[in-house]
Amino acid sequence: MAVAGIVYLLHFDRAFGHARHYTGWTRDLTARLAEHAAGRGARLLAVVHAAGIGWQLARTWEGTRADERALKRQGGASRRCPLCGVTARRR
Repeated sequence: MAVAGIVYLLHFDRAFGHARHYTGWTRDLTARLAEHAAGRGARLLAVVHAAGIGWQLARTWEGTRADERALKRQGGASRRCPLCGVTARRR
């Protein structure tokens, strides 16, 4: 059985190499964002933190880990990012 949670999209204040976004999944968004802000959790967010690059929560969806993986496989996070000038479609 798939566990429902929150799929979220973070928008970096500036690019880190090729990366401008991070897509993740959690059951507790507040706690997960605090981990990212402290430079813990996902490796990409740790190196972004160490490089002094800030980020903003750009968008959230209700979903499962499978939904997160599907979005990551599709690539093109900037196409889903309202901070990049994209208007989200209703699901």
